[in-house]
Amino acid sequence: MASLAATAQAQQTAAAPAEEEATTLAGLTVTAQKREEAMQDVPISITALPEQLLQDTGVRDVKDLQVLVPGLTVSSTQSEVQTVARIRGIGTVGDNAGLESSVGVVIDGVYRPRNGVGFGDLGEIERIEVLKGPQGTVFGKNTSAGVINVITRRPSYDTTVEGELTIGNYGAVGLAGSFNTALGENAAFRVYAGKRKRDGFTDVEIGRGPRGEREDGDQNFHTLRGQLLLEPTENLDINFIADYSSREENCCVGLTTVRGPTSAIINALVGGTGVAPVADPFARVAWSNRPTTQDIKDKGLSAEVNWITPWFGGATLTSITASRDWQAMNGLDFDFTTADLIYRNPDPDESFTGFKQFSQEFRLTGATDKLDWMFGLFYADEDLKRNDSYSLGAHYEPYLSTAVLSQIAARFPAGLINTANAATFLSQASGRPFGSSFGGLGALDRYQQNSKSVALFTNNTWHATDALDITLGLRYTKENKELDSVYSNPNGGLGCGAALANPTRVGAALAARGVPAAARAALVQQVVGFMCLPWANTLHNGRVTHQERDEKEWSGTIKAAYRWNEHVMGYASAARGYKAGGFNLDRVQSSNGLSSGTAGIAPVNDTSFPGEFVDSYELGAKTTWAGGNLLLNATLFHQTYTDFQLNSFLGTSFVVRSIPEVVSQGIDTEILWQTGLKGLMLQGGLMYADTKYGNDPLPDADLAKLPGARASFAPLWSASASATYQWDFGASLIGRFNIGAKYSSDYNTGSDLDPEKGQEAYTVVNARLGIGAKNRRWMVEAWAMNLTDEEYKQVGFDAPLQTGSWNAFLGAPRTYGVTLRVMY
Repeated sequence: MASLAATAQAQQTAAAPAEEEATTLAGLTVTAQKREEAMQDVPISITALPEQLLQDTGVRDVKDLQVLVPGLTVSSTQSEVQTVARIRGIGTVGDNAGLESSVGVVIDGVYRPRNGVGFGDLGEIERIEVLKGPQGTVFGKNTSAGVINVITRRPSYDTTVEGELTIGNYGAVGLAGSFNTALGENAAFRVYAGKRKRDGFTDVEIGRGPRGEREDGDQNFHTLRGQLLLEPTENLDINFIADYSSREENCCVGLTTVRGPTSAIINALVGGTGVAPVADPFARVAWSNRPTTQDIKDKGLSAEVNWITPWFGGATLTSITASRDWQAMNGLDFDFTTADLIYRNPDPDESFTGFKQFSQEFRLTGATDKLDWMFGLFYADEDLKRNDSYSLGAHYEPYLSTAVLSQIAARFPAGLINTANAATFLSQASGRPFGSSFGGLGALDRYQQNSKSVALFTNNTWHATDALDITLGLRYTKENKELDSVYSNPNGGLGCGAALANPTRVGAALAARGVPAAARAALVQQVVGFMCLPWANTLHNGRVTHQERDEKEWSGTIKAAYRWNEHVMGYASAARGYKAGGFNLDRVQSSNGLSSGTAGIAPVNDTSFPGEFVDSYELGAKTTWAGGNLLLNATLFHQTYTDFQLNSFLGTSFVVRSIPEVVSQGIDTEILWQTGLKGLMLQGGLMYADTKYGNDPLPDADLAKLPGARASFAPLWSASASATYQWDFGASLIGRFNIGAKYSSDYNTGSDLDPEKGQEAYTVVNARLGIGAKNRRWMVEAWAMNLTDEEYKQVGFDAPLQTGSWNAFLGAPRTYGVTLRVMY
């Protein structure tokens, strides 16, 4: 089967003559429209990455991929589960499984329900296609920003054994291997296995514990994938895939970027240093007394059937059936200090997110002289389960008491408010003995969501003339979601309950501290609000809710492609994309019990949010030069998103806001050049993406910076470049060198655009140098990722409960090592 693997061959040989199109870049094929087509004939902005280039740049997972793709940003926060991909500045904003992905991840034709579910060792990759802009017509819902389409290596009829051993800094050790063989004349089998371990990137000061692990961000996972290919006739092939992966690691701690005034309270509680004494995040020393144990399991079965039927001139019927089971557990120290404030235990009963998904897709694809056509049906049944909890430590009550009273005192002349024994303030307000108002398992909530989705779709290209193609695609999606939620406060929410039952006592506590009568009424409500934060709010205790939503939506595209000559194709397209609405799987409370309300303590029963839509327009050109060995492509794009889904912390709880409008516009350019210099290959791209929120005012003070501003995770400029050079050593050896870099201009990493969450422009460089046998029996490679040890944030965030402090999750530091590859 022709594929981008041709690029790997091209990199190992001299530039082919112009007439040998099969070995030139012009012959590269992709499946961006779920049929094999020459990449230069597809009217879509695509970055297509072959196996050898991915190997040269060290790509093993979706996050590694961003070094090769301008406009692609991939970040993780408090767990690798919460990995989010963004294209052209657009992606899911929020760490909540209730929000579906804007960038779809598809692996061997099977859709993964969230980006984090598709994050892991991808194994033996044949190629990856990154499709930019809405792809909902062919790939379905939740691809409103684009698709990462991963194609792994299928079985072949050769008998081969391949192995790989890697040793690197941070104690990294990796071992992977594969075996492929024929099983008779009509069947072949392939199995891949890999195991990788690495020490953590961050040292951890654990204080008095109970955390025992003094490193964080380590790696310990293994994966197994088997494939069985059956070809009983020349018109029928069936490929079965079974895979399993496991990750048992520690992730993730936040590093202090701004040290605020509450640090003094934390230090006093722990009797020493409880938070970074100086904000120096890239010293990579974190303060955390609770474990961040992470355990992720992913397994699945799929079968792809392709049958060249006797119908409609030999149309191909494709069936992809898949069943997947993914589950994750993650402990978390919410306050990122050694004070025992608020945390989540690494226990599946208290911390669990799981997806069970069955999917079925049928496609009938055919062609005539004038028409390439496709009709399809897609069905998915997804069960999502989440156990969410918050535990309150022994320091929570004295810390919150001191912080709240200090905040009140700051509003009045110095000395007016009595702050002596500030740690007892909330016990006075609740009327309970000190230390008994808050503590233990504060919140334990369970969510079970079922989503059923059915879609009919068609994508057809009419060859109006020899030069003009018109493509029309249409998709109708019907989706039903049902969510059952059960909320509980196992510790009874005693402090909050006492304040709600007797707010007069709260006023008396304020009076005893010297608060003037005129200010007490407003302060009583604020103090009660602090005593009834979501994880301590007794009003949630015993709540049981059921929510349903049905969506019936159309999406589609129309494209016109004109081939001016054999070297230049221009196209224009318009598309309507769709991302499903859903439910916020979190405790939500507000001033009026509605999601639209401002900060408050009234529980919100209706946590639904509407679907997100995009209208996209593109004008592009794909050009081929140098006898098919130089590809230069460019796309002008304008995308308008309505009801953009934004999950943001509004002081007391996470609320999903539908931003009325987000506009992303700019130009995306790419180059792929098999140069005239034997063995030299260049790949790269430059993107200008001006992605901004609309000017509509928003109801929340915390989101006041958004109207008219550039969106978070949306660099104005991004560029990538990769150069590979291969040369001969005598009669039997070859050398191979690759260097790749990704540049991003400055952008903000926070949903509220606080300046403290800004990330300056930065460049990440990877490099690899190898020497091996010409017959590819062996190769030894020295490599480095983030060669210059560039320091950058993945995500910045407000330090929980610590007004005036900010933290960040960091990008990986420089890693380096040696890899031995063998093949027989």
